[in-house]
Amino acid sequence: MDFRDNKAIYLQIADFFCENILLKKWKEGERVPSVRETAVDIEVNPNTVMRTFNYLQDMDIIFNKRGIGYFVSEGAFEKTLTLKKDSFIKNDLPLIFKTMQLLNIDFDELKSYYDNHKN
Repeated sequence: MDFRDNKAIYLQIADFFCENILLKKWKEGERVPSVRETAVDIEVNPNTVMRTFNYLQDMDIIFNKRGIGYFVSEGAFEKTLTLKKDSFIKNDLPLIFKTMQLLNIDFDELKSYYDNHKN
Protein backbone atom coordinates (compact mmCIF):
# COMPACT_ATOMS: atom_id res chain seq x y z
CA MET A 1 0.00 0.00 0.00
CA ASP A 2 1.33 3.42 -0.92
CA PHE A 3 0.72 6.05 1.73
CA ARG A 4 0.30 9.78 1.20
CA ASP A 5 1.87 12.33 3.51
CA ASN A 6 -1.24 14.49 3.82
CA LYS A 7 -3.38 11.99 5.77
CA ALA A 8 -2.78 9.83 8.85
CA ILE A 9 -1.81 6.26 7.97
CA TYR A 10 -4.54 4.71 10.12
CA LEU A 11 -7.15 6.74 8.17
CA GLN A 12 -5.67 5.62 4.84
CA ILE A 13 -5.98 2.01 6.04
CA ALA A 14 -9.58 2.75 7.06
CA ASP A 15 -10.16 4.08 3.52
CA PHE A 16 -8.85 0.78 2.15
CA PHE A 17 -11.26 -1.16 4.37
CA CYS A 18 -14.15 1.12 3.39
CA GLU A 19 -13.30 0.70 -0.29
CA ASN A 20 -13.46 -3.09 0.06
CA ILE A 21 -16.86 -2.79 1.74
CA LEU A 22 -18.18 -0.39 -0.92
CA LEU A 23 -16.88 -2.68 -3.69
CA LYS A 24 -18.67 -5.52 -1.85
CA LYS A 25 -15.47 -7.55 -1.61
CA TRP A 26 -16.25 -7.77 2.11
CA LYS A 27 -19.91 -8.29 2.90
CA GLU A 28 -21.86 -7.84 6.10
CA GLY A 29 -21.09 -10.58 8.60
CA GLU A 30 -17.88 -11.64 6.83
CA ARG A 31 -14.58 -11.78 8.65
CA VAL A 32 -12.00 -9.15 7.70
CA PRO A 33 -8.23 -9.73 7.84
CA SER A 34 -6.83 -9.67 11.37
CA VAL A 35 -4.72 -6.87 12.81
CA ARG A 36 -1.59 -9.00 12.36
CA GLU A 37 -2.48 -10.07 8.79
CA THR A 38 -3.20 -6.48 7.80
CA ALA A 39 0.00 -5.16 9.42
CA VAL A 40 2.12 -7.76 7.61
CA ASP A 41 0.35 -7.29 4.26
CA ILE A 42 0.72 -3.52 4.16
CA GLU A 43 3.97 -3.38 6.16
CA VAL A 44 2.91 -1.15 9.05
CA ASN A 45 3.07 -1.41 12.81
CA PRO A 46 0.24 -3.52 14.31
CA ASN A 47 -0.54 -0.61 16.67
CA THR A 48 -1.37 1.54 13.65
CA VAL A 49 -3.72 -1.15 12.34
CA MET A 50 -5.28 -1.49 15.79
CA ARG A 51 -5.97 2.26 15.72
CA THR A 52 -7.73 1.74 12.37
CA PHE A 53 -9.81 -1.11 13.78
CA ASN A 54 -10.80 1.00 16.81
CA TYR A 55 -11.81 3.86 14.50
CA LEU A 56 -13.89 1.53 12.29
CA GLN A 57 -15.50 -0.01 15.38
CA ASP A 58 -16.38 3.46 16.68
CA MET A 59 -18.04 4.11 13.30
CA ASP A 60 -19.90 0.77 13.65
CA ILE A 61 -18.42 -0.46 10.37
CA ILE A 62 -16.70 -3.50 11.88
CA PHE A 63 -17.15 -5.36 15.16
CA ASN A 64 -15.06 -7.76 17.20
CA LYS A 65 -16.06 -11.27 18.21
CA ARG A 66 -13.66 -11.80 21.07
CA GLY A 67 -11.22 -14.59 20.30
CA ILE A 68 -12.52 -15.04 16.76
CA GLY A 69 -11.74 -11.82 14.92
CA TYR A 70 -13.26 -8.75 13.32
CA PHE A 71 -16.29 -8.81 11.08
CA VAL A 72 -18.17 -6.39 8.83
CA SER A 73 -21.10 -4.93 10.78
CA GLU A 74 -24.71 -5.13 9.70
CA GLY A 75 -25.50 -1.96 7.75
CA ALA A 76 -21.80 -1.29 7.15
CA PHE A 77 -22.28 -0.64 3.45
CA GLU A 78 -24.78 2.17 4.07
CA LYS A 79 -22.74 3.60 6.98
CA THR A 80 -19.57 3.51 4.89
CA LEU A 81 -21.30 5.11 1.92
CA THR A 82 -22.63 7.92 4.12
CA LEU A 83 -19.26 8.42 5.82
CA LYS A 84 -17.35 8.55 2.52
CA LYS A 85 -19.92 10.83 0.84
CA ASP A 86 -19.85 13.25 3.78
CA SER A 87 -16.05 13.28 3.74
CA PHE A 88 -15.96 13.85 -0.03
CA ILE A 89 -18.45 16.72 0.13
CA LYS A 90 -16.74 18.35 3.10
CA ASN A 91 -13.07 17.83 2.19
CA ASP A 92 -12.62 17.08 -1.51
CA LEU A 93 -15.41 18.90 -3.29
CA PRO A 94 -14.42 22.44 -2.18
CA LEU A 95 -10.93 21.87 -3.61
CA ILE A 96 -12.40 20.51 -6.84
CA PHE A 97 -14.68 23.55 -7.17
CA LYS A 98 -11.78 25.91 -6.50
CA THR A 99 -9.63 24.17 -9.09
CA MET A 100 -12.47 24.19 -11.63
CA GLN A 101 -12.88 27.91 -11.11
CA LEU A 102 -9.15 28.59 -11.44
CA LEU A 103 -8.96 26.53 -14.65
CA ASN A 104 -12.23 27.87 -16.03
CA ILE A 105 -13.80 24.40 -16.26
CA ASP A 106 -17.59 24.36 -16.22
CA PHE A 107 -19.87 21.45 -15.34
CA ASP A 108 -20.62 20.57 -18.97
CA GLU A 109 -16.90 20.17 -19.68
CA LEU A 110 -16.45 18.22 -16.46
CA LYS A 111 -19.32 15.92 -17.40
CA SER A 112 -17.63 15.04 -20.69
CA TYR A 113 -14.45 14.11 -18.79
CA TYR A 114 -16.51 12.09 -16.34
CA ASP A 115 -18.38 10.27 -19.11
CA ASN A 116 -15.09 9.38 -20.82
CA HIS A 117 -13.55 8.22 -17.57
CA LYS A 118 -16.34 5.90 -16.46
CA ASN A 119 -16.34 3.97 -19.75
